[in-house]
Amino acid sequence: MATQLSQAKSPTELVISWEALPKDFQLEDEPVENTGQPLLAGALRESLEISGFIQPQMLIASNFGLCATVNGQFIAKAPDWVYVPSVNEVVGNRKSYTPNLEGNIPAIAIEFLSDTEGGEYSVKRTYPPGKWFFYEQILQIPIYIIFEPDGGLLEYYQLENKRYELKQPDENGRHWIDVMGLFLGTWQGTKEARTGYWLRWWDQAGNLLPWAVEQIEQERQRTEQERQRAEQERQQKERLIAYLQSQGIDPNNLPPFE
Repeated sequence: MATQLSQAKSPTELVISWEALPKDFQLEDEPVENTGQPLLAGALRESLEISGFIQPQMLIASNFGLCATVNGQFIAKAPDWVYVPSVNEVVGNRKSYTPNLEGNIPAIAIEFLSDTEGGEYSVKRTYPPGKWFFYEQILQIPIYIIFEPDGGLLEYYQLENKRYELKQPDENGRHWIDVMGLFLGTWQGTKEARTGYWLRWWDQAGNLLPWAVEQIEQERQRTEQERQRAEQERQQKERLIAYLQSQGIDPNNLPPFE
């Protein structure tokens, strides 16, 4: 059953309804043939998962159909990464998502720039509409991010008065995302044999949310520091005992320290 959002009053006005993905519908957007993009999307989710941010009612997905019906024509677009704060029902192996019908409108959509056609910037209104138009005018996703992995350019757009406005980062080159309580910015380094720019999360205090390999290394360093501290204490105790014995004092006969 569709939930009606609006009624057309003129030939140019959109009639939008929310219907589930038809079983025989083929997604227009095929996954990009770029091995780096799944790594980028997976890395974004990984640090959120490790930090305990992800809750069962949330939906975080990649190359995943977002659905709407516009003027009687069904449309589905697959952003490279999408975050929905709350869905009505937790479903395993979900293949698509229809906002309003199944839960919240997505709070964030991210596209990794991968071609020269400018599809991520398309404001094409006629069927099938461009991604920009679909996210901005139909779904009205509050935050739209376009990331160019090769050069590290991060474009952060926020919906204001039904239009996306480009926002500048803070002094650290990051954007505060209030709905998540996290900063998003770029980071340069290596993960899974890919060296280059990545999108990363930081908490409100400015701490980088680690990936699994980074967390393991942090734990290893803490363990090593504790081992070194215990070794230093042992050596100090041995030197003290040796000194007392050189002075003819039996350490075992010393009065208790008060």
